[in-house]
Amino acid sequence: MSSATNHPGAFVAAPAVAETQVKTRTATVPWYIWAGVVAVTSSSIGGAWDVSWHRSIGRDTFWTPAHLAIQACGVIAAIICAWLVMKCTFGRNEAMRAASVSVLGLRAPLGVFLAGWGGVAMLTSAPFDNWWHNAYGLDVKIVSPPHTLLILGLRAVGVGVLFLILAAMNRAAEAGTNNFRSLQVLLLYVGGLMVTGQMFFLQEYTWDVELHEASAYMAMGIAVPLMFAMFWQASRFRWAATAIAVVYTIFVIGEILILPLFPAQPKLGPVFYPVTHLVPAKFPILIFVPALALDLLWQRIRGWKPWQIALISGVVFVAVLTAVEWPFANFLMSPASANRFFGTMYFDYNSRPTGFDRLREFFRPDQGIVLWMGLLRASVYAAISTWIGLSFGRWMRGVQR
Repeated sequence: MSSATNHPGAFVAAPAVAETQVKTRTATVPWYIWAGVVAVTSSSIGGAWDVSWHRSIGRDTFWTPAHLAIQACGVIAAIICAWLVMKCTFGRNEAMRAASVSVLGLRAPLGVFLAGWGGVAMLTSAPFDNWWHNAYGLDVKIVSPPHTLLILGLRAVGVGVLFLILAAMNRAAEAGTNNFRSLQVLLLYVGGLMVTGQMFFLQEYTWDVELHEASAYMAMGIAVPLMFAMFWQASRFRWAATAIAVVYTIFVIGEILILPLFPAQPKLGPVFYPVTHLVPAKFPILIFVPALALDLLWQRIRGWKPWQIALISGVVFVAVLTAVEWPFANFLMSPASANRFFGTMYFDYNSRPTGFDRLREFFRPDQGIVLWMGLLRASVYAAISTWIGLSFGRWMRGVQR
């Protein structure tokens, strides 16, 4: 209680203070944060849908539902960013101005400038991509100038929305408002979608036929512990790693269950497999198990030095992931997994009959000293990744603008 309320002459001001405190305690999540979450969700769904479209149909017209879902993210981001810049720069709301930064004379939260650039980049990539295909023909390549611009824009929007949520959550934690939990849930949800995007870019190393290679675990050791540690620190939630891993798992399983319900036929050749419906993603990697192990570990060694936490976390992550994913990969290669849930009977239209996936054989499996040395390297990478995530996550806890 403030000293003013203890003073005998301060009784007149007490109702106003109490009213302010009630308003503070009942704060709600701003509409633009909800809109930002919708934008990131739309891009995630559109991205997964688009990959399935290319694996099932090939390169089609730009105006596919998947492309429109992706571009909706840029449109929503542009709208909320323009509104926030106007309010913070020219409006009279002192609270919004205080929670903003200045860039080239314009004021807005830090996340707005990141998401705003991303939205502009995404919208610019659309006509650029259409022109590219008209000039150079149809293709199904991911890495092209317009696609690179689009991916950078998507990442910028995601990080921008993440910082919008983070700043509001940190302010809520300091003020003790009741919207903290809602913002925390949104932060972890967006974190889960970011992990989904992270795992998407690891597909070249984590395809089911490559899960008996040490390179798969090295790739995940580099990319995944960073996300787990960062969100564990930033979110103030003791099960944060598990939560974002579960979001990723549910999202990918949803793909497997939903996408094959829609018919599709290839429009590009050569066709080596008769696709009749949308081809979903491969079954998700079981990263929720090492995520749970890390959450339990971090709760018990919270007082250790960061480098000590990182060192043991790298070993635990790789050991637990290998222990669960290695035998599970054997199951994925077996006919028992060829069902609607695990989805290992779905193949791209250009999957050759002699391909490793069609034959259900591992591609160059590692054994002996090569495997163990590879897993040791993966543990080192995971330790470094964890240390970076812990360090950045601690910094994120102080972001309020």
